[in-house]
Amino acid sequence: MLEALRSLPGLKERSRGVFYRRSKAFLHFHEDPAGLFADVRNDSGDFDRIKVSDADGQGALLALVAQMLTQRT
Repeated sequence: MLEALRSLPGLKERSRGVFYRRSKAFLHFHEDPAGLFADVRNDSGDFDRIKVSDADGQGALLALVAQMLTQRT
């Protein structure tokens, strides 16, 4: 999943698993007892949390990020 995120144009990985778009934090990960989660900055500037502990969640995250990167200018 990280390799796929690293290949997306417009994202910079400033530290392992912490991605920026332009000068703002855009995506990062958290692990807690419920699993692995990704926080993705939405259009209002807040972060949405997505569970990425399984392949379905990881696929959903990659699709969402790719869509957001193509919609934003």
